[in-house]
This record gives sequence, structure tokens and C-alpha cells, in this order.
Amino acid sequence: MSLTSCRSGCGACCIAPSISSPIPGMPQGKPAGVRCIHLDADARCAIFFSPDRPRVCAEFHPAADVCGDNAADALRIIGWWEAQTG
Repeated sequence: MSLTSCRSGCGACCIAPSISSPIPGMPQGKPAGVRCIHLDADARCAIFFSPDRPRVCAEFHPAADVCGDNAADALRIIGWWEAQTG
């Protein structure tokens, strides 16, 4: 399976991992499992095109081995990686 773009309605990468770099409105970053304040109701990043978007977010690229087959898979897999590396 190939995943070339973010899955609509997912947002797992904005919830599952911790982000240690400052995020607008979240100067200390965000802990793992906490929804980023910029993830909108449609699970889309509201600052996706902003220069204020953290570099770690901009450098994340969806991939089948990280995102799985659906949003629940992505939360589980990214959460597992977070637990292994956190």
C-alpha cells in the first residue's frame, strides 16, 4: 500500500505524538495523546500553510507503515512509536 497524502479526517499525527517545539498558542509544545489546538473539527491543521507551523510537523510525511489503513490504525501505530521513543 502506498500513502502519498494525508488521509482526510485522520489527524493522528496531531494527536498521538508529543511535540517538544513551540506551537502557536502552545509555547511548551504538546504532550503525547493531546489534540493540537490547531486541529480543526474536520481533523485538518489550521496552520498547515503558515510559516509558524513547527518544522517537525512540516517534515512529517504520511506513510503506510506509520498511518496504517485508517485513522484508528494511525493513532495506534504513532502512539506505539511515541511510547517506544518517548
